[in-house]
Amino acid sequence: MINLKAVIVEDSRLARNELKELIKLHKEIELIGEAENVDEGFKLINNFKPDLLFLDINMPEKDGFELLEMLDVVPITIFTTAFNEYAIKSFEYNAFDYLLKPINQKRFTKSIEKVLEKITSVPVESKSTNALSLDKQIFIKEGEKCWLVKVQDITLFEIVGNYTRVFFNENKPLIYKSLNQIEEKLPETVFFRANRQQIINIHHVKKVVSWFNGKLKIEMNSGEEIEISRRQSYIFKDQLSF
Repeated sequence: MINLKAVIVEDSRLARNELKELIKLHKEIELIGEAENVDEGFKLINNFKPDLLFLDINMPEKDGFELLEMLDVVPITIFTTAFNEYAIKSFEYNAFDYLLKPINQKRFTKSIEKVLEKITSVPVESKSTNALSLDKQIFIKEGEKCWLVKVQDITLFEIVGNYTRVFFNENKPLIYKSLNQIEEKLPETVFFRANRQQIINIHHVKKVVSWFNGKLKIEMNSGEEIEISRRQSYIFKDQLSF
């Protein structure tokens, strides 16, 4: 039987109790912790790595979106809110689902069924590595724009000064993380360090051509052209048996 570890981050005790009673009706879900603010929720999620997050949007000091921004890896997220405008906005953030307070039992059950369907459709991967699995989603924020992006949908990472540009679905936001920090968490069988400035997703490579001085040139499906350094070209050829 599927066992999903869940965390609640909600400032209202009444709302937390309501969620806990609904969770009890689903044996597939194990509630492993609850928090009443973003900072507590951040510690809880980092310590226990839950599969599922019930997240209030409108909280004092920091809101639910700020919590997502703090996380390296975002669990499957179901927003909980008392405000329709927040529910609509949550779709801009690509949330898995949202629940309007007071939460209807049938609506809650429907949301959990969607979660279970998603979980069972994803192949089980080894958890012995610190690398992100391709189906994991990360939260990216640039200015007022935010995205929840699956790792597999990212085509390219590129250094821009002290920032890294992330390419996915025609978007190119900048994040304040170094390429080395990002590389440590990426699955090395899919993401390849082309040179000092760029990491490519080999699943999004359209064409590989020989270039000058033993180098290779890559054309991505999205149109970007990447020059692989001479040293990395040898590794790339060996890795893909060119």
